[in-house]
Amino acid sequence: MTTPAMPKAVLQFFEASRKGDADSWADSFAEDALFHDPVGTEPLQGREAIRAFIASVIPDFDPFLGLTPLEAHNVGEFTAVSWRGAAVSTAGKPVNWSGINVYQLNGEGLIQEAKAYFDHAIFAAQLADN
Repeated sequence: MTTPAMPKAVLQFFEASRKGDADSWADSFAEDALFHDPVGTEPLQGREAIRAFIASVIPDFDPFLGLTPLEAHNVGEFTAVSWRGAAVSTAGKPVNWSGINVYQLNGEGLIQEAKAYFDHAIFAAQLADN
């Protein structure tokens, strides 16, 4: 599968997710970024809060296979990406989900705000079955 063309920070977001690298994943964000994961929940505020959140989630899986971008649409400082996520719970059960993220980049090319649109109930139900 070919990775769609997208800005460097957004590409880093996806590559780091597939490596399970919380530091690199968080480093794709600006210091004062907002991350709505998912939209409708209280956003994470700041790179360090984002890093702590990511680092707390990855150990819940063995392995965390990450997010794979399927399609990207770039307009000015905004990028929308459809993606699929995959992981295996620590109990050995597959977890699959998908969504669309919308990114707004700052003047330095880092993610200033990310909004993740996915059905969290479907994601959580798969974990509840484990």
